[in-house]
Amino acid sequence: MSAATASGGGRSPGTTRRSLPERSWFRTGVFVALAVLLVAGALYAIGAGSVHLSIGQVLDALTGRDASLRRIVWDIRLPRMLLAALVGMNLAVSGLILQAVMSNPLADPSIIGVSSGAGLLGIGVMLVAPSRLALVTPAAFAGAMGAAAAIFLLAWEGGIQPLRIILAGVAVSALCGAGISAFMVLFSDRVAGALMFMNGAMSMRGWTEVRGLWPYSLVALALALCFARRLNVLVLGDDAAGSMGMNVQANRVFFTALAAVLAASAVSAVGLLGFVGLIVPHLVRMVLGPDHRLTVPGSILAGAALLVVSDTLSRTVFSPVEIPVGITMTALGVPFFLFLLRRAL
Repeated sequence: MSAATASGGGRSPGTTRRSLPERSWFRTGVFVALAVLLVAGALYAIGAGSVHLSIGQVLDALTGRDASLRRIVWDIRLPRMLLAALVGMNLAVSGLILQAVMSNPLADPSIIGVSSGAGLLGIGVMLVAPSRLALVTPAAFAGAMGAAAAIFLLAWEGGIQPLRIILAGVAVSALCGAGISAFMVLFSDRVAGALMFMNGAMSMRGWTEVRGLWPYSLVALALALCFARRLNVLVLGDDAAGSMGMNVQANRVFFTALAAVLAASAVSAVGLLGFVGLIVPHLVRMVLGPDHRLTVPGSILAGAALLVVSDTLSRTVFSPVEIPVGITMTALGVPFFLFLLRRAL
């Protein structure tokens, strides 16, 4: 018996030991852990509040065995939890897609002007026509998609290149930011509600926002899952992807538009919310590796869990005062951003 065989090293030449993210049992364990975290976070979110509910009470209310808690659970806490989960999924997958398409590890939905465009029209409706608040969500969605379309047009020159998208995004975001500032100066007596929108508040959100968001989430997330393999090819670079028969420009436009729809629908529902699209993709890649067939579903679960937990903390830590979830995400995101920066340098 050779030394290699005796020591367990009798693998044939050319084979290598697989790393943890490549092992099926490890991947399964990660997905189970994310699913458990999401379910636990969802149950805690429904139970936490001024009226604390145990897990048993939450389950009784959800299944209809306790009608006295129906209003608290079904009308207030459940839709808010579902909205947080959908927004977290959308922003996380949007950020993951943009980081792959643009070959930029710091890309997130704000880079394609979605946040600034949504903020401009959403806050404009809030301040100019405060009696028409029902129009805030559709106006924000229109603004987000309009800003994304403007960046596409500005960046197009025989195709779309990541650097041109970034530069056009900076210009459009600056212009929309100036418009937001102008609205807030001209209507300074009505700024309080707009500040909540600018910081991603989920208070006073319910089934209306959930019904408006879930169709976009369902279709766009399904497309992201179905075409995840193409993202693996895109990250190889234009030359390598082209040599493999991929139409690079068509796929880049498709995925950028998909990321824009995901982010626009989320931002229009809850306001400007940063760092979700930056934090989650990096965390998922650290654990599951770079394969987008794994990181897309991983980001869906992790994004939902992160925002559900963050929103619960936002409304309970300083109770009875509630802070916008965007502030909580910034408090979590800035240290993580600095960690990424230090790691990159």
